[in-house]
Amino acid sequence: MGFRLEGIFPAALLPLLLTMILFLGPLMQLSMDCPCDLADGLKVVLAPRSWARCLMDMRWLRNQVIAPLTEELVFRACMLPMLAPCTGLGPAVFTCPLFFGVAHFHHIFEQLRFRQSSVGSIFLSAAFQFSYTAVFGAYTAFLFIRTGHLIGPVLCHSFCNYMGFPAVCAALEHPQRRPLLAGYALGVGLFLLLLQPLTDPKLYGSLPLCVLLEQAGDSEAPLCS
Repeated sequence: MGFRLEGIFPAALLPLLLTMILFLGPLMQLSMDCPCDLADGLKVVLAPRSWARCLMDMRWLRNQVIAPLTEELVFRACMLPMLAPCTGLGPAVFTCPLFFGVAHFHHIFEQLRFRQSSVGSIFLSAAFQFSYTAVFGAYTAFLFIRTGHLIGPVLCHSFCNYMGFPAVCAALEHPQRRPLLAGYALGVGLFLLLLQPLTDPKLYGSLPLCVLLEQAGDSEAPLCS
């Protein structure tokens, strides 16, 4: 289920670093639009009082701690080991996120209940959310298999919850559009370039899910090497 000490430090740092590289453009956008400079921002981030306020905020706890931990535990740590022996690793990586995407359909009922928009807009928004949560679920499933740890997917999930979906339209209209779009492109390019090296299973020790598949007689698991 991804709870082990072997290789835990690279499993915590490298997937998060990889995800932050993918979000290079949005991170640049955030820094450009932030009224405070880097030094002031670091003071706020490192201040114990700021963390204390976050820990008292139930919405922050839900989005940054509870949801990433419980969702990754259920849809990666529990579901993948059940699906993979039946379907193989490749199909499991793409099947598991479908359940993860459907699990977010409760937002439809919330929006319909409070009449937040038209019915068509609500269902269009739900379809879009299903699409990107399914893609994200495939990514964290890939991370879980390649690292053999749960901590990496949880940290990446928390980071992505904080960042939200990249505001590409706002970037296209930004006063510093050219360097910002270059940051978006560079982030995607570096992410694709570093995806395999930074998730190399050799960095994380033995992979429990791959061992499980070997015991089940599946010797061909390209994601395990």
